[in-house]
Amino acid sequence: MANQVTDADFSAEVLQAREPVLVDFWAEWCQPCLAMDPIMDTLSVELAGRAKIVKIDIASNPAIVSQYGVRAMPTLMVFKNGQPVDIKVGAGQSRVQLLKWLESHAA
Repeated sequence: MANQVTDADFSAEVLQAREPVLVDFWAEWCQPCLAMDPIMDTLSVELAGRAKIVKIDIASNPAIVSQYGVRAMPTLMVFKNGQPVDIKVGAGQSRVQLLKWLESHAA
């Protein structure tokens, strides 16, 4: 299952992580975000040890949302070595597409 992160622990959980981290910026009211939950949970198990998947609720964590300019939900941002390296906006990707995308950053 994807871990929840907050403004307070974002640096420790994402920026200081040794593996690539997919940050799922989501909102409780966002139906496409909720529809992607099962995919994120499956990917977090499939990629365990190679990549990390975390979720951040945009309503409760405005500092990180503002810092990275997130304006649409869901926004998926990959961080590597403490830096954002790739982004996808929207819920149009399948599990297989997301898996290939993340594996390209975990290599």
